[in-house]
Amino acid sequence: MRFRPGAGLDTSQVSDRRGMGGGGLAVGGGGLGLAGLVIYLVISLLSGGGGLTGPLANLDGSTVSQAPPGQVLGDECRTGADANQKQDCRIVADVNSVQKFWSGVIRNYEPAQTVFFSGSTDTGCGAASTDVGPFYCPNDKHVYIDLGFLDELHSKFGAQGGPFAEAYVLAHEYGHHAQDLLGDLGRNGAGATGGSVRTELQADCYAGVWAHHAVETGYIIDLTQADIAQGLDAAAAVGDDRIQSETQGQVNPETWTHGSSEQRQRWFLNGYRGGSPNDCDTFSAKNL
Repeated sequence: MRFRPGAGLDTSQVSDRRGMGGGGLAVGGGGLGLAGLVIYLVISLLSGGGGLTGPLANLDGSTVSQAPPGQVLGDECRTGADANQKQDCRIVADVNSVQKFWSGVIRNYEPAQTVFFSGSTDTGCGAASTDVGPFYCPNDKHVYIDLGFLDELHSKFGAQGGPFAEAYVLAHEYGHHAQDLLGDLGRNGAGATGGSVRTELQADCYAGVWAHHAVETGYIIDLTQADIAQGLDAAAAVGDDRIQSETQGQVNPETWTHGSSEQRQRWFLNGYRGGSPNDCDTFSAKNL
C-alpha cells in the first residue's frame, strides 16, 4: 500500500491528544447508561471477547514532543510522501481517503474527527481508556483510537499487521460513522444473528467498499492482493469465535457482538468485490 507522494494531507481531520491524559474509565460504569451501551455496541474490534489489557505503546513515538497537541501532526504530516515514511502520517492519509470516499456517497456528508489518545480521554460517550480499543462515538461523531492498538493487533491478537491492516481498522470505524449518518447505527441485540453483529459486519463491508474505491480518492497509488490479505488477516484475528477460543477456551455464539472470523472476512470481501454500499445489507441478510 503506497501513497501518492504529492497528495496533500489534511491533518485538521485528526486531533492529537496523546500525552494529555483524561478522565477515568467509564465504560460500563455507573451513570453512563445508554452511552456506555453504545460504546459496547460500536467498538469496532474487541468487545465481546474482552478488552485489551496492559499499557499500549505509542507506535514509534515519532510525533511525541513538547509541542501543543495536534501541532506536530501538522508539521510532520504534509504529503503522501510523509505517509509513506511515518506511521501516524499514514493514519492521517487513511482518514483523508476514507472521508473523501464517503463524502462522494452520502449527501451532505458530515466529516468525523479522529482522535489519537493515550491512556484515557473524555468522549461524548463518557470517559474511555485504551482498554476499549478503537471505537466510534455517535454522540460527538468522533473516532477514538490509541494508536498502540495497531501494535497489539499483531502482538496480542496474532494478526500479521501492516499498513492495510491499519487502514482496515480506520475504515471499519468510519463505516460506523456512515451508518450513523444513514440512520442504521444503534441496533442492539447480542448473539450470532443479533443487531450488534449485523451492525459490525456491515461496517466491515463498508470498509471493503472503501477499499474498492481507495485508489480513486487520489491518496493511494495502488492496493495489491497482499494488501487485501493484510485486511482479511486482521478481520479474522478479531473474530468473536477466535477471541473467545483463545481467551476462554470455548466458543459461545450467543454472546457474539461482532461476528466470526469467517463472517468478518466474507463481508469485507462482499464490499470490496461489489464496490457499493448496496452490497452491505446485513440487516436483511438471512445468511450472515
